[in-house]
Amino acid sequence: MKKLGYLFFVLTILGSCNGKSTFVQKQSVGAINRVMVVVKTSNWLGAVGDEIRSSFGELIVGLPQPEATTTLSQIAPNGFGSMMKASGSLFIVEEHEKETFSIRYNVYAKPQTVISISAKDDAGLIRVFKQHEKEILATFRQADIQATQNIFMKSKLDNAQFKTLQNLGVSFTIPSKFRTVEDTGDFMWLRHHLMSGIAKTGSNNILVYSVPLIDEATVSERIIEERNVIGEKHIRGSDTLTMHMITEKAYTPVTFDAKIDNKKAYETRGKWEVKNDFMAGPFLNYTVIDKLHNRLIVFEGFTYAPSINKRAFVFELEAIAKSIKIK
Repeated sequence: MKKLGYLFFVLTILGSCNGKSTFVQKQSVGAINRVMVVVKTSNWLGAVGDEIRSSFGELIVGLPQPEATTTLSQIAPNGFGSMMKASGSLFIVEEHEKETFSIRYNVYAKPQTVISISAKDDAGLIRVFKQHEKEILATFRQADIQATQNIFMKSKLDNAQFKTLQNLGVSFTIPSKFRTVEDTGDFMWLRHHLMSGIAKTGSNNILVYSVPLIDEATVSERIIEERNVIGEKHIRGSDTLTMHMITEKAYTPVTFDAKIDNKKAYETRGKWEVKNDFMAGPFLNYTVIDKLHNRLIVFEGFTYAPSINKRAFVFELEAIAKSIKIK
């Protein structure tokens, strides 16, 4: 019996050596758009913490209420135990003689992004952080986008059921919680009714359509004009004769350069409202230049969730939009 036990032990070790280890990494935890910062409390309460909070705490463009892009929590190194190590997004800030910067994945759990910086003093830590600030923020955001897309992939709708997507040659990951409002072959409107809390009267919405590419140099200037045309034609209020969606006049939308499916695109964030009504909320518009077919593919998401924070809803729309593929 002892010999059999010894043989099993040897085979297990040999199996591990042959790359067949049965070790399974723990599942990461933590909400999207949240980063745990591992840093000494004295650093966190001083200039280093101020710099980190200022960077991660930048307000999201286009939301009715001020909301930061990322929620931060802090833990001192001596409290960084196994439970904390399972966090999906970790930013480790250490005092060390050498200045270093690294990005690692799935170190303590999976999926997980771990970014580390080190320097010998506060000035050095701030310098290293500022040098890599854009990459740090972009890396955490992309990880959250990917994690959200992976969740949606587990329960998604078949693109083949939508006439508009088939006609346009467009596909993307549509979470199964969305329902069809309109699908004409040229224009698609999907809606997810929000079912929790006071947002249960609200919704998250997706629009997809195309417009001709007239002049590539003026695409960004046409975005608001085109969305207002679509709003008047398709997004009507309770009084269909006098109420329709428009771009809020009191808030100027902001447009950024973007890339969707490796194609030049524009990302526009702003606020929508219903003309002659009191409904309003944020929108996120991606206008993609499809030179091959001499057209613009437009994906727009808009949220109606009165009286509650909207960051999570708009972020879901961003993750969905960034899954677009154009034939």
